[in-house]
Amino acid sequence: MLFSRFSLQLLVIVLVTGLCECLLADVARVLPDGRAPNDTRLQPLKHLNGYFPFQVPDTPEQWERRRAELRQRILVAAGLWPLPRKTPLNAGIHGCTERDDFTVDKVNFESVPGHYVTGLLFRPQEIDGKHPAVLCPHGHGGRLQDHGPEKIRQLIVEGRERFEDSGRFPKLARCVQLARMGCIVFIYDMLGYADSQQIPNDVAHDPSTPRPHLEDPKRWGFCTAQAELRLQNILGLQLYNSIRGLDFLVSLPEVDPERLAVTGSSGGGTQSILLCAVDSRPMVAFPQGMVSTAMQGGCLCENACLLRIGTGNVELAALFAPKPMAMTAADDWTKDMMDSGFPELVQLYEMLGVQDNVLCKKLVHFPHNYNYVTRAVMYQWFNKHLKLGLADPIVEEDYQLLSREEYTVWSEEHPAPKSGGEDYEVSITGWMDGESRQQLDAVYPNDADSLRQYRDLVGGALDTIIGRQMPPMDAVTRKKIGKQDWGEVLEMKDLVRFEKHGEEVPVVWLYPSRVNWNGELVIWVDGQGKEALYQGIGVPRVEVRQLLADGYAVAGLDLFMQGEFLVEDQDYTKTRLVESSRPSAAYTFGYNHVLFAQRVHDIMSLVAVARDDDRSPRIHVVGVNGAGPIVAAASAHLGDAIDTRVVDTQGFRFVDIRTTRDINFLPGAVKYGDMPALLALSTPHPLWIAGEGGELPKLVHAAYQSSLAADNLHGVEGNVMDLVRVAFEKQPADH
Repeated sequence: MLFSRFSLQLLVIVLVTGLCECLLADVARVLPDGRAPNDTRLQPLKHLNGYFPFQVPDTPEQWERRRAELRQRILVAAGLWPLPRKTPLNAGIHGCTERDDFTVDKVNFESVPGHYVTGLLFRPQEIDGKHPAVLCPHGHGGRLQDHGPEKIRQLIVEGRERFEDSGRFPKLARCVQLARMGCIVFIYDMLGYADSQQIPNDVAHDPSTPRPHLEDPKRWGFCTAQAELRLQNILGLQLYNSIRGLDFLVSLPEVDPERLAVTGSSGGGTQSILLCAVDSRPMVAFPQGMVSTAMQGGCLCENACLLRIGTGNVELAALFAPKPMAMTAADDWTKDMMDSGFPELVQLYEMLGVQDNVLCKKLVHFPHNYNYVTRAVMYQWFNKHLKLGLADPIVEEDYQLLSREEYTVWSEEHPAPKSGGEDYEVSITGWMDGESRQQLDAVYPNDADSLRQYRDLVGGALDTIIGRQMPPMDAVTRKKIGKQDWGEVLEMKDLVRFEKHGEEVPVVWLYPSRVNWNGELVIWVDGQGKEALYQGIGVPRVEVRQLLADGYAVAGLDLFMQGEFLVEDQDYTKTRLVESSRPSAAYTFGYNHVLFAQRVHDIMSLVAVARDDDRSPRIHVVGVNGAGPIVAAASAHLGDAIDTRVVDTQGFRFVDIRTTRDINFLPGAVKYGDMPALLALSTPHPLWIAGEGGELPKLVHAAYQSSLAADNLHGVEGNVMDLVRVAFEKQPADH
């Protein structure tokens, strides 16, 4: 069949267009076809079953800096940076049960308004003066974990328990023995266990399906993009309950606030690690079953976005140093602790001059546990470091079990709260959001002092969220790959490498050939990568040609997962996730940087290389075509390293994100002020903004006015060409 003339013309147009696109991609390419950059970020994602070593710093001073950094990481990840205001506990203590040598009371208090923490308070029968106190986060299985009559007999045969009655309830057994030793002991319910049912167990620990119906910016629940954008998570709520648990204990007149201890196992061990890392009040700790360089905690309540990026449970537990801390190694993920993990803890404690303050006893003939033998190690540790003055060894004895009426907190006289379900969950996330807004309002920049406070709070959070500062100039290298003179432009192609992190980024540099280079560099960051510098072979796009004609050099790069990073048969319109049966971003982004942060890292690496070039005394960064938010975040970190920021926001706001797989997903972005906050952190440096409809956000105005730099803030209406032209035409000639 013969083609019509029109068909032939159309075919030619299609072929030429396709050829141009192919050639355009080729002309921007640094590496040979089919080869991706040698970048560790292309490897499989890290997950909770990875390897998490602890590298001990060389000096106590280095450790203190690292300690402050990690403590902030925990608080930010848990949504507790800054801590919410402490509202009245409104504690209720009732229903006392008496035994020969101890008593048990039922307790409830409000950690936040309307949210009840429930548990049991064990005390010595005789109260005389001030007593040490022990907080017991219980772990999975609940405080009422029952081995049952058949299993307990087998445990006794295996040497794991001693008594048929009390051994059935191992978590209560330790509370009884500690009370007999003279301690005030509070064991409280994790969310969804026993008497804590306002947030059910399947939401708090084992969600199995996505929750798109709770993804509205005005009404959202946990395990949603909206919650993660505000760093609202189950781990954080439970950690805050633990902090308020200490508040409850120290409110009791018989408690000695100078002798507080914390111990829990499994999920309770995770809570013990985190609580002792962020709260200075505990003096002694026994985090059981979770201090490990292997599995980091499989439950949703043990994971949060940002939490373990670049760290792990051994290092997080080490934050308690130099205070006394002990644990055991069992036949579980802690089995290698004696060779990997504990030696590093010993090294740290030795460096701090208190090597006797850390202990790990090898009990690998037992599986995961907090059994009778392990509890005996804890009793001895607490006896010594809480200065109980008892004769060793301390032998745990049997006791008369508590009845259901005796261990159940709620009753007819003290009814359980009626609130619960999704409406209650939404009310809690809404309360958290309101608290965050009030805290940001309290540091809203209106003068130099409030701007400093704003920077400390929001800028500090962003430091953790992005997870990296600009690298030292000598840490990033530039490998030259190719050079081409196109007549009006000199093109150079490089690989920028950050060896420490195993990162490699393709970069194109364009220098003016027919005019004198003014010594200034514009880093052009585009949502399509470095190919957006061109409109044809050897022909830069209009805006870039104008910059070159004005004497500027221009550099373009492929951010991670752009351009040369792309591999066929993979969907890079969404971020990668670790495979998990639970729909939570924490299982991926608790261990790996989000794509947005990785792209910010790439910009900072390129700036570091450019700063190392003595020929470029001034550096400007342009973010367009979807890259504006990334440039804004990078600019907040780069400070004096760059001179001018040019950002086209295109009206983008993080709050509009509906999935954690969005390429712009950034945990905490909404909590700390969204896009306006990123822009405000560029103060006092020159900033040009487009995409805001001609009216710049009030927060950005306020920040620049507070730094007496209002003249450095500019809004531009129009397209990218208008933005770039106006921004660079108005640069002072002698700047």
